[in-house]
Order: sequence, then C-alpha cells, then structure tokens
Amino acid sequence: MNTAVNVNVVHESEAQRQHARVKLPAKIRFVGNNRQTIDQRLIDISAGGFSFVAAPQSNQVGDHHKGKLLFQIDNLSLAMDVDFQVRSVDPESGRTGCQFQNLDARQISTLRHLITAHLSGELVTIGDVMSTLQRDNFTKSRKGKTLAPQTLLERARAIAFSLGVLVVGVGAFGLILKELYGIYFVTHAESAMISVPGMQVTMPREGTVQSLVGPDGIVAKGAPIASFSSTMLEVLKGHLTEEQLNPANVEQLFSRQMKGTLTSPCDCKVIRQTVADGQYATKGSVIFELVPRNSEADIEARFPYRDFERVKPGTRVEFLLPGEEKERHGQIVSSTLQNAELSDSIHVVIRPEQPLDSTLIGQPVEVQVDRGPSFDWLIDKALAAGF
Repeated sequence: MNTAVNVNVVHESEAQRQHARVKLPAKIRFVGNNRQTIDQRLIDISAGGFSFVAAPQSNQVGDHHKGKLLFQIDNLSLAMDVDFQVRSVDPESGRTGCQFQNLDARQISTLRHLITAHLSGELVTIGDVMSTLQRDNFTKSRKGKTLAPQTLLERARAIAFSLGVLVVGVGAFGLILKELYGIYFVTHAESAMISVPGMQVTMPREGTVQSLVGPDGIVAKGAPIASFSSTMLEVLKGHLTEEQLNPANVEQLFSRQMKGTLTSPCDCKVIRQTVADGQYATKGSVIFELVPRNSEADIEARFPYRDFERVKPGTRVEFLLPGEEKERHGQIVSSTLQNAELSDSIHVVIRPEQPLDSTLIGQPVEVQVDRGPSFDWLIDKALAAGF
C-alpha cells in the first residue's frame, strides 16, 4: 500500500477566494485606450470584480476605466455604471481580470443579489431587483477612536495616572485584607490599664493630716510620711464615764490636741495622696497609696468570656501604651473571673517583656491577642542560615 504523502496538496482554506465567481450572462461596455467603444461578454463575475477576453495588448495592468455592466433580466436590460481597474492580463489567451472601484451600497446590493440568486438556482425578476434596492442591506460601522501620537509628557502623565490607580487599588485591597484579618484573627480587650501591687496608709483616728513626703515621693521603711493631729476627746472616747463627760471636761478635752505620725510600711514610692494637707479625715480613711520600690508594673485587662480559649495563661499578647506608636509584647500570667460569682468577663494579668515605669500606673492600654499565622519560624530559619 502506497502511504506517500503528496506535499503539493493545498487545503482549500489556504486558497479560497474572497468572493465567489459565477458565470452570469452579462457584458461590459467601456471606452478603450484608443477611444473606441468596447463591448465584451464576461467570462465570470463576483462581488469584487470580473473578467473577459480582449485582444492582446489592448489593455495594460493598472489601467482605469469607466463603463457599464449590462444584464438581461425579464427581457429587460439592466445597466450599472461601474469604475474598474485592470489587475491581470494573460498575453496568450487575452483573459483580462478587473477589480471594481468605488462601488456604492446600491451597486453592491444588486451584485450580491444577482450572484446569490444564480448560485441558488433562482430566477431573477425585475421586482426582486427593485425590492433589493429599496432595502437597507448594510449596518453602520462601529465607531472607532483614532489615537493620535502622544508626546513624551502625555505618555508620562498616562503612566503616572495608571500607577496611581494601581497604588490606590493595591492599598484598598490591602486595607480590606487587614480588616478581615482583624475580624477573624485578632481579639481585643474590652478594657486594660497598668497596675502595680500597692499598699495603702489609712488614718488611725479622726483628725487632720500634714504630709512629710519629699518632692520625689520616695520613703524608706519605717520613715514618717505624714503627721496627724486629733483632739483628746477623740482619743479618750469610749474610756470616759458619764461623770467625766460633764460640759467643763468635754470643753477642756476638745481644746487639747494630740499629735501622731504615720510611717511607711516598706521602701516605697508615694503615687497618690488622697487627703489634702490640713483636711479633716475620718478614722480608716485612705491617706496614701504606696508602691514598693523596684516593683514591676503589670497590665490588667478584661476580655469577654467567649474568648476563654484565646486568653489562657502563657498566651503572648500585644499592647500599645498611650503616646507610643510601636507595639510592645507581653505574656498572660493569670486569668480569673471578674467577680467571685459567675461573670461574663475574664480578668487577665499580663507580664510585659520589657519593664514598665511605675509612674504609668493607671494609664489605659490597648491590648490584643493575635492568633493568626506566624512567620517567626521562617525568620529564625533564615537567620540561622546566615541571611
């Protein structure tokens, strides 16, 4: 069996014509180069051109002519004025190929109707031709915008505008991702503040107070931090009989003053004086709030109970101090209910990685727990590799 492939075979899609050529009974009448009128029967015709046989050397490639196409329809002659150009001439057979030039819509519609009817085997009547000419067989061309050459400044502006749109789009996309990350992976504390386990100094008797603390507020253990004065009547109250509580004794006891001193229970720093100098205070009133020196400040925060799994002891948190832009880190050391009874809040104590100044006691803090994906292992691996 012969399996050789014929390499000279060309697929029909590679050699198909732009317009179908048909053999219609028609003539072309035009004035030749010698000013004589020439009538030639067409060999074939298409919507793009036609061909006929002429005497050798009577036409040259590139010649332009004006003439009439003559068709015979219903014993009537149909003439169509056309402009055409000679595109090919065969010197042996005299076959001349021509291409139509500047056909209008009515001429194109008529030619296509005649060719289509001939291909389908239908009879062409003058009524069909008139109906074709009355129809609008064309659609409007799409409007295109011609781009004029741009200068260097215009191109730079276009590039800058495109980059601006790109930056805005990327920024908006990043903001959306950040908000989604904050919703699904970050837990915020309802409230938080800096606190230090402190001590309180209370008034032993009713009377007035006078502070003895220096400007720095530092006091040693056992050192006097304030003096107080109270009436003898207040001191002896509960120890006098009814006979001793006569008006003369009461007036005398009330006029006599007894002074005393309040001492510091530790090496502390006074962070607040609750009763001003010279002000009267009742027994048991808190006069000073003290903080042990060199004590580390912690952060107390409150989280909703639904975040119980996310605020367990040992969890690493992030917090932001007032006036700072860089976040700090800490670790949860304990978590308890807000009250002794059942509560919907969890009280959390956070130990900062870096010590906090005790002067920040009472300052509000923004605390959050980030439970999203961490890339610390990738950074540690890169540092270990020497990058």
